[in-house]
Amino acid sequence: MTAVVLVVEAAVLVFVHIVLGRTTENQSMSIAGMDPDVMSKATYALGACMGGFLLLCAALLAVAAVRDRAPGAFARVVLVSAAVTHGVLGALVVGLVGWTAFAVMMLILCLLVLSMTLYGAKGAAGAGPAGGTGGTDRAADDVQDTPPGPPLLGDFGDFKPTSP
Repeated sequence: MTAVVLVVEAAVLVFVHIVLGRTTENQSMSIAGMDPDVMSKATYALGACMGGFLLLCAALLAVAAVRDRAPGAFARVVLVSAAVTHGVLGALVVGLVGWTAFAVMMLILCLLVLSMTLYGAKGAAGAGPAGGTGGTDRAADDVQDTPPGPPLLGDFGDFKPTSP
């Protein structure tokens, strides 16, 4: 689900950047004397980079879903950076675009966090000392209830506190 949402977001962002780049190019807009051609090409490049990053995140989530395993270290770093980016952009779009855009950004942020935490909780049941799943659930089957050990300060026998 999150991968599909990220693909749609990537397509929308690329389209918006194409429109912005063409508008800058056709109107010969300039900010503080910058070259309009450079501005339009930078807008195209930024749209392509953002779209590529979101497609990479979608691909990493799709691979994790197909394998039914938690994302690896590289994938987690990429997905966490995408989540942080969505959080920061969500805070910015409230004033620039409105509450609807904020809600959309927070929805995507929630989907990213949910995708990472659901696999984390699922992998924790059979997790070994390194945090991986280890292949078997033997460690979970060997757990036995044991009584607590002696107190840290020693055994005081029948010593009980009294009230004054």
